[in-house]
Amino acid sequence: MKAKAKPIGFTLYFLPIQMRMPLKFGKETVTEVLCCRVKVTVVDENGKQAEGWGETPLIAQWGWASETLPYSERLETMKDFCLRLAKAWSKFDESGHAFEIGHEFLRQVLPSLLSQVNEERTGREPMPYLAALICNSPFDIALHDAYGNLLGLPVYETYRPPFMQCDLSAYLEPDDESVDFRGKYPADFLLPDPPRKLPVWHLVGAKDPLTEEDLTGNEPDDGYPVLLRDWILRDGLKCLKVKLSGTDFDWDYKRFVKVGQIAIQHDVLWLTADFNCTVTDPKYVVEFLDKLMTEHSRLWQMLLYIEQPFPYNLEAYPIDVRTIAARKPLFMDESAHDWKFVWMGRRLGWTGVALKTCKTQTGALLMQAWAKAHGMLLMVQDLTNPMLALIPHVLLAAYSGTLMGVEANAMQFYPQASEPEAKVHPGLYRRQNGCVDWSTIKGSGFGYRIAEIERELPDPVWVSG
Repeated sequence: MKAKAKPIGFTLYFLPIQMRMPLKFGKETVTEVLCCRVKVTVVDENGKQAEGWGETPLIAQWGWASETLPYSERLETMKDFCLRLAKAWSKFDESGHAFEIGHEFLRQVLPSLLSQVNEERTGREPMPYLAALICNSPFDIALHDAYGNLLGLPVYETYRPPFMQCDLSAYLEPDDESVDFRGKYPADFLLPDPPRKLPVWHLVGAKDPLTEEDLTGNEPDDGYPVLLRDWILRDGLKCLKVKLSGTDFDWDYKRFVKVGQIAIQHDVLWLTADFNCTVTDPKYVVEFLDKLMTEHSRLWQMLLYIEQPFPYNLEAYPIDVRTIAARKPLFMDESAHDWKFVWMGRRLGWTGVALKTCKTQTGALLMQAWAKAHGMLLMVQDLTNPMLALIPHVLLAAYSGTLMGVEANAMQFYPQASEPEAKVHPGLYRRQNGCVDWSTIKGSGFGYRIAEIERELPDPVWVSG
């Protein structure tokens, strides 16, 4: 059954969370998070209504890295932008598939709204597009959920005819003559029957204690592990993502080797290195990789890929990365705002894309299709997604067919925040045998089973419709 949905109501919530352990992002450290949760109501041509939910943590340290602005100002600006988005979405007169509506909002409204905010910030550091995408993502995710609920179908079953009016050639342009998006839909690049269990990546933050000698006595005593070894043993971990500084070669190398040695002792299979966008010369990473290959060949073999070492702005830093990609797969993350940036990155030598639902479900599906059509590798990376935010994140990884599973680290930094959701989906919010299990995700939309989740929400900060 084809249906055209029209958004008619929005409810916006802010949910604060305190982290049990600090998480270092580049040059900044995260100790608390504010999640933006959105409920959207849609209606079809016959007057039938449905609701959908979306959620994203507003991690300003990642989406708006800055050496000059305090975190509090960036967060407040992002909160204000969420309210502006709620007003803009409430006035947005479009109908159709959630993908179509979401794409038109990204094209027509988001850039102009961001320009308006930055004009008002004359003399202050402008809010970046990545931060704007993060703020918009819960609205977009909620719209996709609502569309599936309107049809009574899992939303991943709707990314094809007869539900979508246009094929991908209306949205994407190929970079190779062999690629043709005519007659292709998002579903053509998704797995029709994805695995219900995915290997899960554990984040080893730059401030995480590795062994007893790293303990300060200030660690939480809350029943959850603190040391890396205990996390590996508790969750049966097989994949570790190692956060590095990108500015201190000796520290980075020693840190990676130390993590790697612990990994070998406990039968971890895979490692990845994340230099946090602070590297400006490919030689830094090349020397790191060559030294590792020479001195620790087993760790070199365990290193599955490298995550974005270079600054966010690909246009300002069009760095040729082929020397790195010749050694290990190299994944875009922060630079991949949309499929056009993936195109640009591919021409510079990047071989993979790290998808994130915090850049909108619509945008992630477009990047996924473009990258897969051009032979690029895929991963789905976390934004420390808790509560509802974890579900679309894991589903994107499952349906996309990634290089190796999915990153999920909310259970490291604020596991108690997701306790209501964990009662309904225990395999998703507790990593077991090195995997997350989303087999309890059932029903229409994203399969949240929202009616069964006993979560008390704060008063909304915006209601329309």
